[in-house]
Amino acid sequence: MSRTPMALLSPADQERLRSLRRMKAVALGALIFMAVVFVLSFWLESRHPWLGYLRAAAEGGMVGALADWFAVTALFRRPLGLPIPHTAIIPNRKDEIGRTLGEFVETNFLAGEVVRAKLSTTALSQRLGEWLSHEAHAERVAGGGAAAATAASAVLRALSDDDVQSLIADLAREHLIEPDWAPSAGTWLQRIVEADAHRGAVDLAVDSLGAWLENNAAAFQGLISRRLPSWVPRLAHRFVDETAYSEALKFVRAVHADPQHPARIALDGYLARLADGLQHDDAMRERLESAKTTLFDSPRVGELAAQAWNTAKAGLLDALADPQSGLRRRAATAIAEVGQRLATDPVLQARVDGWATDAAVFLVDRYRHDIASIITDTVEKWDPAETTEKIELMVGRDLQYIRLNGTVVGALAGVAIYAVAHALIPVGLG
Repeated sequence: MSRTPMALLSPADQERLRSLRRMKAVALGALIFMAVVFVLSFWLESRHPWLGYLRAAAEGGMVGALADWFAVTALFRRPLGLPIPHTAIIPNRKDEIGRTLGEFVETNFLAGEVVRAKLSTTALSQRLGEWLSHEAHAERVAGGGAAAATAASAVLRALSDDDVQSLIADLAREHLIEPDWAPSAGTWLQRIVEADAHRGAVDLAVDSLGAWLENNAAAFQGLISRRLPSWVPRLAHRFVDETAYSEALKFVRAVHADPQHPARIALDGYLARLADGLQHDDAMRERLESAKTTLFDSPRVGELAAQAWNTAKAGLLDALADPQSGLRRRAATAIAEVGQRLATDPVLQARVDGWATDAAVFLVDRYRHDIASIITDTVEKWDPAETTEKIELMVGRDLQYIRLNGTVVGALAGVAIYAVAHALIPVGLG
């Protein structure tokens, strides 16, 4: 039956082939048995009339066995090699069978409502969450296994540093440098001033300045006095420095204590004017854009970007190489926490299941013809003889039962017809 050598078949196909051969032998044995019974009963019927029933049964069994043998054989090849019409159906109509099967799968299985109905009864997110909540599974996902870590490391090493830095520079120019900052910065600053959100920053700056002044009184020694004429007495020098320090300290404390201090009001006015200028003053906007371009075009900034990429790359390589790295441990912990939430949070489960179902239905509705065409294209590429072999290995054993059943049913039908005929038609009539 099989043209493929036994050694080239998979273990499962080898077992199927042995089972098919056994059933063929059983079906053929039943046909031979019926033929022997027919010959004996036909030969001895004149001496023992009751053998007519046995002959009729054997005759019907042979007819049923031969008819079903023809039907089963005609599916896969031409019976006895004869060019009988409508035989060798599978090899001759292989492509049509593939197209029909593809259409059947597309219509009945790859329909959006079918997929939605199936997924709606499947707790996808809960099962995923239960799986991810196990520490070993979370670590496997986070680490991706040794092969995945090795592949990721190989990709990182294969990347050209110059190419990556050029890509980063292009992305930065496209998304950071080319867009105008001034209007957005002005709008942002205006909202901060209107909401008094800058008060906290001002208080922090005043507190920091006051603390610095209290701890650095010596910094005022000679700050002003060194600019006085040389004929001014030393005592006056010290008095001027101490007075300047005292006034500076008083000023800072007054600003800190009074929310409506003139300095605060002046700062508010300056920030409001700056916000308006950034939005509407072309000259101010041009100065900001020029400063931005100068900053990003600075060689120092390029060096910092290169150092940042090299540092990130080295850190990733170290983390990927170490199964116990902080990156993997934190990733595994985060994945396990997500899994725990998925396993216990019904609201999150419903949301994730809805996303997964909608995505699956969208893909099926949009690409179901392409998916089903895999069946059609694959069957078209199969060799007719190989296709026949594969299908016969899969279903041939069950088809041999048809032959066996045909033998039994034919025998029963034969003896029944013979008995009815003898009961209704007198012997020797005509």
